[in-house]
Amino acid sequence: MNFKGLFFLCIVILLGFSLKAQENVEPVFPKMGKNDTIRVASTNDNGIMIPWMQLNDVSIFAARIWKSPAEQAAYNRLRYNVLKVMPYALFAKRRYEQLEQDLIVNTEKRKQKELVKACDKEIKEMFNREIKELTIAQGQILTKLIDREVGRTTYDIVKQTKGGFAAFSYQIIARVVGHNLKSTYDANQDRDIESIIRTSGFYQ
Repeated sequence: MNFKGLFFLCIVILLGFSLKAQENVEPVFPKMGKNDTIRVASTNDNGIMIPWMQLNDVSIFAARIWKSPAEQAAYNRLRYNVLKVMPYALFAKRRYEQLEQDLIVNTEKRKQKELVKACDKEIKEMFNREIKELTIAQGQILTKLIDREVGRTTYDIVKQTKGGFAAFSYQIIARVVGHNLKSTYDANQDRDIESIIRTSGFYQ
């Protein structure tokens, strides 16, 4: 064995002893006060236990400066429309998640068709009762928000539950009245919508 090999062997042996010695060292915990009753996680930093806890994300938004009254008015209209349709997007998310769970539990084709039909009926009833009164702008925002919440476009949802022909037919009708069921959501491109959602308390 040459000198270099012997040198590295000595280092490995010393490191092994060092690591073994560290394993036998009792960790040092911080002293607890009389009011310290909350259990938290801790990290061993060279034998010293450092307590820590994960905090919720905090979004900080600066006061917006408007270039003109018209720009502020446009933002106010957008805010009104987002707040108007966001509950429908959240409903679609919850209903679609429930449908997916039901389809996983019930593997029988006949039962799955019944579940899809019930979901479709429930959504149609809501459409006839409330959503049909939305403006074109509100409908366009809703299709984006469904993609944001569900992770799939309205077109994809219809295609999965009703089939490709139904999705194609619905898309033709939607395009006639100024909608696009294939609209997707981009948090950067739709940053005003994202800001409105995050500052409106929907996820508190």
